[in-house]
Amino acid sequence: MAKVVVTPGMFSEREYKASWKTPIVTGLFALLILIDFGLFGKNSNVNFQLSVKGDAIMLPNAVANSETINLILGITMLAIAGVSVLFTLGNKKTPVWLVLVYGLLGAVALLAWLAAGAVVPTGFILGQAVALAVPIILGALGGVMSERVGVVNIAIEGQLLTGAFMAAVVGTLTHNLWVGMLVAMLTSALLSMALASLAVKYLVDQIIIGVLINALVIGITNFLYSEWLAGSGSDANFPGTFPIVKLPFLSDIPVIGPALFEARVTVYLTYLLVPLVWFLLFRTKLGLRARSVGEHPMAADTVGINVARTRFWWVTSGGAIAGLGGAALTIGNVGAFGREMSGGLGFIALAVVILGRWQPFYVAASALLFGFAIILRIWANQVSPGIPTDFITMIPYLVTLIAVAGFAGKVRAPAASGQPYIKG
Repeated sequence: MAKVVVTPGMFSEREYKASWKTPIVTGLFALLILIDFGLFGKNSNVNFQLSVKGDAIMLPNAVANSETINLILGITMLAIAGVSVLFTLGNKKTPVWLVLVYGLLGAVALLAWLAAGAVVPTGFILGQAVALAVPIILGALGGVMSERVGVVNIAIEGQLLTGAFMAAVVGTLTHNLWVGMLVAMLTSALLSMALASLAVKYLVDQIIIGVLINALVIGITNFLYSEWLAGSGSDANFPGTFPIVKLPFLSDIPVIGPALFEARVTVYLTYLLVPLVWFLLFRTKLGLRARSVGEHPMAADTVGINVARTRFWWVTSGGAIAGLGGAALTIGNVGAFGREMSGGLGFIALAVVILGRWQPFYVAASALLFGFAIILRIWANQVSPGIPTDFITMIPYLVTLIAVAGFAGKVRAPAASGQPYIKG
């Protein structure tokens, strides 16, 4: 049988029409920061702590006026909004990296406003933002792998919760965190097999399957927690966490070193998985076949690619990665399982997939913004910024809504995403 070569040109892209949502939203929020946080903000100094006692390199704290910082950031963000207008007028998408830079500036502006008159532990906040972003990154990578082959994965929340539960329980019972992590990945992969089988073989609606899996996992884990773990926590729900590992030399870099290179193994595995998934998707024949299945399954089938098998194994592998994200919640961070401890992170991961436009590096960068939003909520409650606690609590979800509705624009999902394929 003649060898058939799949090329990217076989699958043409749909015509794109630029959306005005991104320049409008960026412009409005830039004005908000410029006026409310800058011109009428808090006239107090913000003390950014760059080093702590014991660091190899000691840096003095950076002190600046909150109003001044937000004036500068507001003007810069307004300039980015102007660049977004130019891209839209040229019928082009605003680059993802530019949106991410805008989001980072907005996060710093909010931090400078909340921390007026206080000391900001910069290294701690960055390190915690990375740790909190890891489950979102891994869940989103699982979503990317599923959607790139045409299967919408709404079940990321359930996969994270499954991984968190199994890692905690198995890690406790075996006294081995590595075994707990592997079982968490295997169990979430099996859960994804169910999703893939029902969606690919039996053509059940993918959205309904995902919702049902989430509801099933939440119900089972809540029941087991109430009837088993809550009464015998030390026997079945006290695995502890992986130790923090410092990378020589890299961990001595001021601010960035403690944030990125003093971490647990789940963080370092995430550093490896993001470029690995990107390489597999965009630099290998395996990834090209997967993307062809997600774009035009009939054409892929015509050139000899097994659509069902490709979808099945990519969805399953993505579930294993999401399971690792669940393990990062327990043995990679908290040290025990709690009721519904994923807390909507799976749905935030879905938003990150869209905001990152199904590109692993952009997805990871987007997830870091959400990790920053979560730690900002936690830290802001401690410094009592003078605004209602309930408003601070909803910051991550508000960021999710703004990001998807305002910054994602007219994103182009894989053409066959969510569409069942019937051979012949």
